[in-house]
Order: sequence, then structure tokens, then C-alpha cells
Amino acid sequence: MKGDYSYYSGSFLKLNRNNAAIGVIVGLCLCAVQSVFRERIMATKDILMTIMFSIVITLSITNSVYLYQRFLKPKKKVNLWQFILVYYVCNLLGMFIGVELSYFFVSLIFHLKYVPLAHFNDYKFTFIVVLIVGTIIYFYMAQKATMNAQIKEKELDLARLKQLKTQAELQTLQSKINPHFLYNSLNSIASLIHEDADKAEDMTLKLSKLFRYSINSQQENMALVKDEMEIVNTYLDIEKVRFGDRISFNSSIDNNLLDKRIPRFLIQPLVENALKHGLNHTAKNGILEVNLKQQNNKLIIEVVDNGPPFPDELNMGYGMQSTYDKLNLLYGEGYEMQLINTPRKHIFLSLPII
Repeated sequence: MKGDYSYYSGSFLKLNRNNAAIGVIVGLCLCAVQSVFRERIMATKDILMTIMFSIVITLSITNSVYLYQRFLKPKKKVNLWQFILVYYVCNLLGMFIGVELSYFFVSLIFHLKYVPLAHFNDYKFTFIVVLIVGTIIYFYMAQKATMNAQIKEKELDLARLKQLKTQAELQTLQSKINPHFLYNSLNSIASLIHEDADKAEDMTLKLSKLFRYSINSQQENMALVKDEMEIVNTYLDIEKVRFGDRISFNSSIDNNLLDKRIPRFLIQPLVENALKHGLNHTAKNGILEVNLKQQNNKLIIEVVDNGPPFPDELNMGYGMQSTYDKLNLLYGEGYEMQLINTPRKHIFLSLPII
């Protein structure tokens, strides 16, 4: 079974601090065992020496494993038995270095002569201790790594489920068109069939184009600004049949924003809201503007109309609520939307530029 067997992670200083603490614990345990077998408490000097040896050997072993994983570990995944072999080789190498370093430090502290490789009896005892303690630590770290992997897998599963849920919610929002708009459009088409068949056919094709854009689930959640504005123009062409010359429409778009990406079906509901709640009862000289510009690293969308001002307590319509829901799903708190009455009435929307 192949996998990523890495049990030492984190900052180097923190690891050594924790491993030194393990060395102290192992040293105290060894002192306790020896005191039991000898039936007397070890001398303070011997206790300190045992703890020092334990700390140095522990740090030598753990740093051997750390250095292997940091600099020598192969990039491809190794199987479990290969890792176990390397783990115990690092333990033996660290034990050898630790014993020699311990005696070297003792020689410096007590002004003794240091003789390399002259501590065979100590190697036998240390090997047994390292084998037992190393195996205990290995199984502990293996269990911890397994649990961490399971937790990470569950977190990934939850993230995937959340992404799928968000995707489904977005597709549902994008596929919705105000039923009142559909009702009015079909009535307009019905009245045009006998008056102007060609115009009725053109309006039917544009309505079909609008619906096809809204329900095409194969498209991404984001669309180019120029494509969104094309849909807005299609929508307005349909509505002009009802409004006639009562309303003039203007748009202003920075050319550098045409190929930027915004949520699909974002601008049309804002324009629909302006027509329905702002200009629906306008007898003449109605004005509707859509302005897109860049301010710093934000894309600014303004939908302006000269209809009645927004009420203090606005009752969210069908399109506006779906717009809020869509923006919350895609941006969280990364967007800003305001309904402004002065100095001119408009919907202000600020989005990150993508």
C-alpha cells in the first residue's frame, strides 16, 4: 500500500522542543525502571546523566527522521514497508550519533578523554530502548496520521458537497425568469400576431433566445460582460413592444470591461426591476441607463432610472431577491449593493474584477 507517510511536520524549533520533552520523559522512565530493579533511588548525578543521554539520543533520532523527510525523501509515494525500513534505519543512525554525542559532551563537561566507538555495552542497552520507544512512537504517529487523513478526507467531501449544493442553487437561480415578464411577453406576442406577424415572430425568437440563455445549465456560473449586455438588449427589445417610445435606453460601458466576467443573468433582473417598479407607469420621457465602469480593482454596475424613488422599506421583488441570493453564493461579503435615491435614483453594485 502506497501513501504519503510523513509524521514530522511543523516548525523546526517547535519539533525539537517537543522532542526534547519526549527525551526527558523517556529519561525519567528509565531512571524509575532502574531504581525499581536496583531497589534504591538513583543518585542525582546519575539521574541527570540519564536524562541528558535520553534528550541527546532522542533529538538525534528525531532529527535524522526529519532531515530524511525534508531533504532525502523521494517525491513519488513509497509503500508502507519501505517507510518502516527507512524509519528504523534513521532510528539506528540517530541512536549511534546520539550515543557518541552524549559521551562527547560528558568528556567536555568532566574533562575526560573522549574515545570514539568505545561504548559497545551502551549500544546494546540503547538499541533495546530505541526499538521499544521507537515502535511505540511509530504506532502513535501512524494512528495520528491515519486520523488526520480521515479528517482531511471528510473535510474534502464536505467541501465537494457544499460546492455541488452551491452549483445547484446557482443553476436554479439562473434558470428562473419572472413569470410576470413571461405573461406580459406572451400577451404582447398574441396581440401582435394579427397586427404585425413579422414583429410577433421576431419577438418570439428573442424571447426564445432569452430563455435559452437562462436555462442552459451547461454554461458556467460566470459570463462575459458583453454577453450579459447582449441579453439585456434582447430583453429590452422585447419590452419595447409594451413600452413603445415612452422610455429611452442608454448604456455606457468601459471597453476594457467587455471581456471581464460577472455572474450570469446578473444585469437583466436589475433592469427588469427598474422597468417594473420605476418606469412601469411612466407616460413619457422615461429614462433607463446601464453604466459599467472600473474603479480601482472593482467593477461598478449602475442601473439608473428617473422613476419614483425607492421606498424606505423596499419589498424585495422576484428578480432582486434572486440577485441578492446569487451574489451571496458567489461572493459572500466580497460585494456591495446599494439602492440610492440622490442625487439620482440608481442601483449601485460593486464586484471584484475577474
